[in-house]
Amino acid sequence: MAFKGLDWRAVFTAGLSAALLGALFGPACADDALKLTELSPNGADACFGHVYDAAHLKAHPKQKVARIFFYYGHDPVSRPNEEPAHSDTSYNGFVTTTVRGAEAPQWAGGWCNHQSEDGKSGAIHCGMDCDRTLASLKVDDKGRLMLSDLQPDIYLDADSEEELGTAEYTRQALGSEDDNFRLDPMPAATCKAEFARIDPIDPALGSPLRERLKPDQAFCYGHDYDAAHLASHPNQLTQSIRVFRGPVELASFASGGDAANWPDGADIAVSVTTREKSGKVTQTYSCQGEANQWRCAASSKMSNFSCDIAQKEIFLKRGANGTMMLANPNSSLAVVDLCSKAADGKTKSDDKVYRLEAMPQSACAP
Repeated sequence: MAFKGLDWRAVFTAGLSAALLGALFGPACADDALKLTELSPNGADACFGHVYDAAHLKAHPKQKVARIFFYYGHDPVSRPNEEPAHSDTSYNGFVTTTVRGAEAPQWAGGWCNHQSEDGKSGAIHCGMDCDRTLASLKVDDKGRLMLSDLQPDIYLDADSEEELGTAEYTRQALGSEDDNFRLDPMPAATCKAEFARIDPIDPALGSPLRERLKPDQAFCYGHDYDAAHLASHPNQLTQSIRVFRGPVELASFASGGDAANWPDGADIAVSVTTREKSGKVTQTYSCQGEANQWRCAASSKMSNFSCDIAQKEIFLKRGANGTMMLANPNSSLAVVDLCSKAADGKTKSDDKVYRLEAMPQSACAP
Protein backbone atom coordinates (compact mmCIF):
# COMPACT_ATOMS: atom_id res chain seq x y z
CA MET A 1 0.00 0.00 0.00
CA ALA A 2 2.06 2.32 0.65
CA PHE A 3 4.60 0.92 -1.67
CA LYS A 4 3.81 -1.42 -4.45
CA GLY A 5 6.61 -3.86 -5.17
CA LEU A 6 8.35 -3.55 -1.79
CA ASP A 7 8.83 -6.97 -0.18
CA TRP A 8 8.21 -6.70 3.58
CA ARG A 9 10.52 -9.69 4.09
CA ALA A 10 13.46 -7.70 2.77
CA VAL A 11 12.61 -4.89 5.17
CA PHE A 12 12.23 -7.00 8.30
CA THR A 13 14.21 -10.23 7.81
CA ALA A 14 17.62 -8.88 8.79
CA GLY A 15 16.41 -7.81 12.20
CA LEU A 16 14.52 -11.01 12.75
CA SER A 17 17.55 -13.08 11.85
CA ALA A 18 19.60 -11.24 14.42
CA ALA A 19 16.95 -11.85 17.05
CA LEU A 20 16.83 -15.56 16.27
CA LEU A 21 20.60 -15.77 16.58
CA GLY A 22 20.34 -14.10 19.94
CA ALA A 23 17.73 -16.63 21.03
CA LEU A 24 19.91 -19.50 19.84
CA PHE A 25 23.14 -18.46 21.47
CA GLY A 26 21.81 -16.67 24.52
CA PRO A 27 23.79 -14.37 26.80
CA ALA A 28 27.26 -15.36 27.89
CA CYS A 29 28.39 -14.74 31.44
CA ALA A 30 30.52 -11.65 31.97
CA ASP A 31 33.21 -13.83 33.58
CA ASP A 32 33.66 -15.67 30.27
CA ALA A 33 34.70 -12.56 28.34
CA LEU A 34 38.12 -12.56 26.69
CA LYS A 35 39.79 -15.23 28.81
CA LEU A 36 41.70 -16.87 25.97
CA THR A 37 45.11 -15.22 26.21
CA GLU A 38 46.34 -17.10 23.11
CA LEU A 39 43.87 -15.08 21.05
CA SER A 40 43.98 -11.91 23.10
CA PRO A 41 47.13 -11.62 25.25
CA ASN A 42 46.22 -8.16 26.53
CA GLY A 43 42.47 -8.69 26.90
CA ALA A 44 41.59 -6.54 23.89
CA ASP A 45 39.34 -7.60 21.02
CA ALA A 46 41.29 -9.69 18.52
CA CYS A 47 40.88 -10.02 14.75
CA PHE A 48 42.20 -12.58 12.29
CA GLY A 49 41.44 -12.84 8.59
CA HIS A 50 42.38 -13.80 5.08
CA VAL A 51 41.27 -12.75 1.61
CA TYR A 52 42.00 -15.28 -1.12
CA ASP A 53 43.19 -14.12 -4.51
CA ALA A 54 41.96 -15.30 -7.89
CA ALA A 55 44.91 -17.67 -8.38
CA HIS A 56 44.21 -19.51 -5.13
CA LEU A 57 40.49 -19.83 -5.86
CA LYS A 58 41.21 -21.13 -9.35
CA ALA A 59 43.52 -23.77 -7.88
CA HIS A 60 40.86 -24.77 -5.28
CA PRO A 61 37.56 -25.03 -7.19
CA LYS A 62 35.81 -26.77 -4.25
CA GLN A 63 36.50 -23.85 -1.92
CA LYS A 64 33.59 -21.41 -1.93
CA VAL A 65 34.96 -19.02 0.71
CA ALA A 66 36.75 -16.04 -0.82
CA ARG A 67 37.01 -13.98 2.39
CA ILE A 68 37.04 -15.18 6.00
CA PHE A 69 37.46 -13.34 9.29
CA PHE A 70 37.34 -14.47 12.90
CA TYR A 71 36.70 -11.96 15.67
CA TYR A 72 37.20 -12.69 19.36
CA GLY A 73 35.75 -10.00 21.56
CA HIS A 74 32.72 -7.80 21.99
CA ASP A 75 29.85 -8.11 19.52
CA PRO A 76 30.86 -6.50 16.19
CA VAL A 77 27.46 -7.17 14.59
CA SER A 78 24.83 -5.61 16.82
CA ARG A 79 24.09 -1.91 16.95
CA PRO A 80 21.58 0.15 18.92
CA ASN A 81 18.28 -1.54 18.21
CA GLU A 82 14.77 -1.99 19.53
CA GLU A 83 15.49 -4.45 22.32
CA PRO A 84 15.52 -3.20 25.92
CA ALA A 85 18.75 -1.37 26.71
CA HIS A 86 20.06 -4.06 29.06
CA SER A 87 19.57 -6.94 26.63
CA ASP A 88 22.76 -8.96 26.24
CA THR A 89 23.64 -11.35 23.44
CA SER A 90 27.32 -11.47 24.33
CA TYR A 91 28.91 -14.15 22.23
CA ASN A 92 32.70 -14.00 22.28
CA GLY A 93 33.60 -15.68 19.00
CA PHE A 94 32.35 -14.59 15.58
CA VAL A 95 32.99 -15.98 12.09
CA THR A 96 32.12 -14.16 8.88
CA THR A 97 32.68 -15.49 5.38
CA THR A 98 31.98 -14.22 1.91
CA VAL A 99 31.64 -16.85 -0.80
CA ARG A 100 32.60 -16.35 -4.43
CA GLY A 101 30.32 -13.94 -6.23
CA ALA A 102 28.42 -12.87 -3.08
CA GLU A 103 27.93 -9.17 -2.41
CA ALA A 104 27.73 -9.46 1.37
CA PRO A 105 29.13 -11.79 4.05
CA GLN A 106 27.28 -14.21 6.28
CA TRP A 107 28.09 -14.59 9.95
CA ALA A 108 27.63 -16.82 12.98
CA GLY A 109 28.65 -16.51 16.61
CA GLY A 110 29.13 -18.63 19.71
CA TRP A 111 31.30 -19.15 22.76
CA CYS A 112 34.96 -20.20 22.73
CA ASN A 113 36.63 -22.02 25.62
CA HIS A 114 39.41 -24.47 26.37
CA GLN A 115 38.32 -28.10 26.25
CA SER A 116 39.58 -29.04 29.69
CA GLU A 117 38.15 -29.46 33.17
CA ASP A 118 39.81 -26.31 34.46
CA GLY A 119 38.99 -24.36 31.29
CA LYS A 120 42.55 -23.08 31.08
CA SER A 121 44.34 -25.53 28.82
CA GLY A 122 43.88 -27.86 25.89
CA ALA A 123 42.30 -27.25 22.50
CA ILE A 124 40.01 -24.26 21.99
CA HIS A 125 36.50 -25.19 20.96
CA CYS A 126 33.85 -22.68 19.85
CA GLY A 127 30.35 -24.05 20.25
CA MET A 128 26.89 -22.99 19.19
CA ASP A 129 23.47 -23.93 20.51
CA CYS A 130 22.18 -27.50 20.16
CA ASP A 131 25.72 -28.85 20.60
CA ARG A 132 26.76 -27.53 17.21
CA THR A 133 30.35 -26.55 16.45
CA LEU A 134 31.32 -23.07 15.33
CA ALA A 135 35.04 -23.84 14.95
CA SER A 136 38.16 -25.23 16.61
CA LEU A 137 41.03 -22.82 17.12
CA LYS A 138 44.79 -22.91 17.56
CA VAL A 139 47.40 -20.15 17.36
CA ASP A 140 50.74 -21.03 15.75
CA ASP A 141 54.17 -19.73 16.75
CA LYS A 142 53.80 -16.79 14.32
CA GLY A 143 50.53 -15.61 15.87
CA ARG A 144 48.37 -16.90 13.03
CA LEU A 145 45.01 -18.46 13.82
CA MET A 146 44.44 -21.99 12.58
CA LEU A 147 40.67 -22.38 12.19
CA SER A 148 39.28 -25.86 11.63
CA ASP A 149 36.05 -27.84 12.03
CA LEU A 150 34.10 -25.14 10.19
CA GLN A 151 30.86 -26.94 9.41
CA PRO A 152 29.40 -26.69 5.88
CA ASP A 153 25.95 -25.95 7.34
CA ILE A 154 27.12 -23.28 9.78
CA TYR A 155 24.59 -20.79 8.38
CA LEU A 156 21.79 -23.32 7.94
CA ASP A 157 19.30 -24.81 10.37
CA ALA A 158 19.93 -28.20 11.92
CA ASP A 159 18.62 -31.04 9.72
CA SER A 160 18.49 -28.61 6.79
CA GLU A 161 19.79 -31.19 4.32
CA GLU A 162 16.67 -33.30 4.85
CA GLU A 163 14.41 -30.26 4.55
CA LEU A 164 16.13 -28.67 1.54
CA GLY A 165 17.07 -31.76 -0.40
CA THR A 166 20.59 -32.68 -1.40
CA ALA A 167 20.91 -30.34 -4.37
CA GLU A 168 19.69 -27.20 -2.60
CA TYR A 169 21.66 -28.04 0.55
CA THR A 170 24.83 -28.38 -1.50
CA ARG A 171 24.16 -25.03 -3.16
CA GLN A 172 23.66 -23.19 0.15
CA ALA A 173 26.30 -24.99 2.23
CA LEU A 174 29.99 -24.22 2.24
CA GLY A 175 32.28 -26.22 -0.05
CA SER A 176 34.20 -29.39 0.72
CA GLU A 177 37.47 -27.43 0.94
CA ASP A 178 36.08 -24.69 3.21
CA ASP A 179 38.01 -25.71 6.31
CA ASN A 180 41.45 -25.62 7.89
CA PHE A 181 41.96 -21.91 7.30
CA ARG A 182 45.12 -20.05 8.35
CA LEU A 183 44.21 -16.50 9.29
CA ASP A 184 46.58 -13.61 9.81
CA PRO A 185 46.34 -11.27 12.82
CA MET A 186 44.76 -7.96 11.84
CA PRO A 187 43.61 -4.77 13.58
CA ALA A 188 40.24 -5.08 15.33
CA ALA A 189 38.95 -2.29 13.11
CA THR A 190 39.47 -4.51 10.06
CA CYS A 191 37.07 -7.14 11.42
CA LYS A 192 34.55 -4.50 12.47
CA ALA A 193 34.59 -3.10 8.95
CA GLU A 194 34.09 -6.59 7.52
CA PHE A 195 31.12 -7.33 9.79
CA ALA A 196 29.68 -3.92 8.91
CA ARG A 197 29.35 -5.15 5.31
CA ILE A 198 26.67 -7.63 6.41
CA ASP A 199 23.99 -5.03 7.00
CA PRO A 200 25.29 -1.53 6.21
CA ILE A 201 23.92 1.27 8.35
CA ASP A 202 21.58 3.68 6.57
CA PRO A 203 22.14 7.06 8.26
CA ALA A 204 18.70 8.20 7.09
CA LEU A 205 17.07 5.74 9.49
CA GLY A 206 18.22 7.60 12.56
CA SER A 207 17.86 6.33 16.12
CA PRO A 208 15.69 3.32 17.09
CA LEU A 209 11.99 3.79 17.76
CA ARG A 210 12.48 2.93 21.43
CA GLU A 211 14.74 5.97 21.76
CA ARG A 212 12.53 8.32 19.75
CA LEU A 213 9.26 7.23 21.34
CA LYS A 214 9.35 7.43 25.15
CA PRO A 215 7.28 5.26 27.55
CA ASP A 216 5.30 8.27 28.79
CA GLN A 217 5.00 9.97 25.41
CA ALA A 218 1.95 9.91 23.15
CA PHE A 219 2.56 9.62 19.41
CA CYS A 220 0.61 9.46 16.18
CA TYR A 221 1.74 8.17 12.77
CA GLY A 222 -0.44 7.65 9.75
CA HIS A 223 -1.21 7.98 6.08
CA ASP A 224 -4.28 8.90 4.03
CA TYR A 225 -4.52 7.58 0.48
CA ASP A 226 -6.11 9.78 -2.15
CA ALA A 227 -8.41 8.72 -4.95
CA ALA A 228 -5.64 8.68 -7.52
CA HIS A 229 -3.54 6.29 -5.41
CA LEU A 230 -6.50 3.99 -4.74
CA ALA A 231 -7.42 3.95 -8.40
CA SER A 232 -3.90 2.81 -9.27
CA HIS A 233 -3.94 0.16 -6.49
CA PRO A 234 -7.28 -1.66 -6.94
CA ASN A 235 -6.27 -4.48 -4.56
CA GLN A 236 -5.60 -2.12 -1.68
CA LEU A 237 -8.34 -2.06 0.94
CA THR A 238 -6.84 0.57 3.23
CA GLN A 239 -8.03 4.13 2.71
CA SER A 240 -6.45 5.59 5.84
CA ILE A 241 -4.37 4.21 8.70
CA ARG A 242 -3.20 5.48 12.09
CA VAL A 243 -0.73 3.96 14.57
CA PHE A 244 -0.73 5.66 17.94
CA ARG A 245 -0.35 5.66 21.71
CA GLY A 246 -2.87 7.86 23.44
CA PRO A 247 -4.13 8.34 27.01
CA VAL A 248 -5.46 4.78 27.29
CA GLU A 249 -2.23 3.17 26.12
CA LEU A 250 -0.10 5.49 28.27
CA ALA A 251 -2.18 4.71 31.35
CA SER A 252 -1.92 0.98 30.69
CA PHE A 253 1.88 1.11 30.59
CA ALA A 254 2.09 3.45 33.58
CA SER A 255 0.10 1.01 35.69
CA GLY A 256 1.78 -2.24 34.69
CA GLY A 257 4.77 -1.56 32.44
CA ASP A 258 8.47 -1.46 33.27
CA ALA A 259 10.24 1.55 31.75
CA ALA A 260 13.60 -0.23 32.11
CA ASN A 261 12.33 -2.88 29.67
CA TRP A 262 10.83 -0.43 27.18
CA PRO A 263 9.34 -1.09 24.64
CA ASP A 264 8.39 -4.54 25.99
CA GLY A 265 4.78 -4.44 27.13
CA ALA A 266 3.96 -1.25 25.24
CA ASP A 267 0.40 -1.10 23.92
CA ILE A 268 -0.30 0.60 20.62
CA ALA A 269 -3.56 1.16 18.79
CA VAL A 270 -4.03 0.84 15.03
CA SER A 271 -7.05 2.38 13.33
CA VAL A 272 -7.93 1.54 9.76
CA THR A 273 -10.60 2.86 7.43
CA THR A 274 -11.17 0.79 4.31
CA ARG A 275 -12.70 1.77 1.01
CA GLU A 276 -15.45 -0.78 1.67
CA LYS A 277 -16.60 0.61 5.03
CA SER A 278 -17.62 4.06 6.22
CA GLY A 279 -16.45 3.58 9.82
CA LYS A 280 -12.97 2.94 11.12
CA VAL A 281 -11.86 -0.16 13.03
CA THR A 282 -9.38 0.14 15.91
CA GLN A 283 -7.33 -2.77 17.21
CA THR A 284 -4.92 -2.82 20.16
CA TYR A 285 -1.55 -4.59 19.96
CA SER A 286 0.99 -5.39 22.67
CA CYS A 287 4.61 -4.94 21.55
CA GLN A 288 8.07 -6.08 22.42
CA GLY A 289 11.47 -5.13 21.06
CA GLU A 290 13.03 -7.70 18.76
CA ALA A 291 16.31 -6.81 17.08
CA ASN A 292 15.54 -3.80 14.84
CA GLN A 293 11.75 -3.96 15.03
CA TRP A 294 8.78 -3.96 17.39
CA ARG A 295 6.89 -7.24 17.22
CA CYS A 296 3.29 -6.49 18.16
CA ALA A 297 0.67 -9.15 18.88
CA ALA A 298 -3.04 -8.41 18.63
CA SER A 299 -4.59 -7.93 22.05
CA SER A 300 -8.10 -8.53 23.32
CA LYS A 301 -7.86 -5.80 25.98
CA MET A 302 -10.42 -3.61 24.20
CA SER A 303 -12.21 -6.15 22.04
CA ASN A 304 -13.93 -9.49 22.28
CA PHE A 305 -12.94 -12.18 19.79
CA SER A 306 -14.34 -15.58 18.94
CA CYS A 307 -10.86 -16.92 18.17
CA ASP A 308 -7.36 -16.89 19.65
CA ILE A 309 -5.71 -13.80 18.22
CA ALA A 310 -2.38 -14.22 20.02
CA GLN A 311 -0.66 -15.13 16.73
CA LYS A 312 -2.01 -12.13 14.84
CA GLU A 313 1.08 -9.97 14.62
CA ILE A 314 2.29 -6.80 12.94
CA PHE A 315 5.79 -5.33 12.90
CA LEU A 316 6.97 -1.76 13.35
CA LYS A 317 10.33 -0.47 12.23
CA ARG A 318 11.92 2.94 11.81
CA GLY A 319 11.85 4.22 8.27
CA ALA A 320 13.96 6.82 6.52
CA ASN A 321 13.78 10.48 7.52
CA GLY A 322 11.59 10.06 10.59
CA THR A 323 8.96 7.78 9.09
CA MET A 324 7.65 4.54 10.58
CA MET A 325 7.27 1.31 8.65
CA LEU A 326 4.43 -1.09 9.45
CA ALA A 327 4.39 -4.62 8.05
CA ASN A 328 1.21 -6.69 7.96
CA PRO A 329 2.37 -9.93 6.33
CA ASN A 330 -0.32 -12.35 7.50
CA SER A 331 -3.69 -10.59 7.69
CA SER A 332 -2.99 -9.33 11.20
CA LEU A 333 -4.33 -5.83 10.60
CA ALA A 334 -8.02 -5.13 11.08
CA VAL A 335 -8.75 -4.50 7.42
CA VAL A 336 -10.80 -7.67 7.90
CA ASP A 337 -12.24 -9.38 10.96
CA LEU A 338 -9.23 -11.07 12.59
CA CYS A 339 -11.33 -14.18 13.24
CA SER A 340 -12.71 -14.47 9.72
CA LYS A 341 -11.65 -17.10 7.24
CA ALA A 342 -10.14 -14.37 5.10
CA ALA A 343 -7.71 -13.58 7.93
CA ASP A 344 -6.27 -17.09 7.84
CA GLY A 345 -4.43 -16.45 4.59
CA LYS A 346 -1.89 -13.93 3.39
CA THR A 347 -2.76 -10.27 3.22
CA LYS A 348 -3.48 -8.92 -0.23
CA SER A 349 -0.40 -7.62 -2.00
CA ASP A 350 -1.26 -3.96 -1.53
CA ASP A 351 -2.05 -4.21 2.18
CA LYS A 352 1.28 -5.52 3.45
CA VAL A 353 3.69 -2.64 4.02
CA TYR A 354 2.98 0.97 4.96
CA ARG A 355 5.22 3.99 5.27
CA LEU A 356 3.70 6.25 7.92
CA GLU A 357 4.41 9.92 8.60
CA ALA A 358 4.42 11.59 12.01
CA MET A 359 1.13 13.42 12.61
CA PRO A 360 -0.29 15.67 15.35
CA GLN A 361 -1.96 13.72 18.12
CA SER A 362 -5.31 15.19 17.12
CA ALA A 363 -5.11 13.17 13.88
CA CYS A 364 -5.32 10.01 15.97
CA ALA A 365 -8.17 11.08 18.21
CA PRO A 366 -10.96 8.49 18.61
